[in-house]
Amino acid sequence: MSPITGTTRGGKPWTPKFVDSIDVEKCIGCGRCFKVCGFEVLELIEKPFAGEDEYGDDMGNKVMSVARPGNCIGCEACARTCTKKCHVHVTA
Repeated sequence: MSPITGTTRGGKPWTPKFVDSIDVEKCIGCGRCFKVCGFEVLELIEKPFAGEDEYGDDMGNKVMSVARPGNCIGCEACARTCTKKCHVHVTA
């Protein structure tokens, strides 16, 4: 199957790249990608870490996940706003 292609308003060829996954080791859960996506593709989830901190508390953290990949339109706005470059995109 060939990738979906189109043209921009200016006539340049464009191939959408859809978000496939997020590298949770790089993600800091800042929410920038969540805020820029208008299609509810992403969702903030708990990231469990092994072990406890020096106070005996569970070392949990929030990270982004791809909750609804079918909603992605391939604009890559999430990747452009991410300072950690943790988004993986694929062509259809």
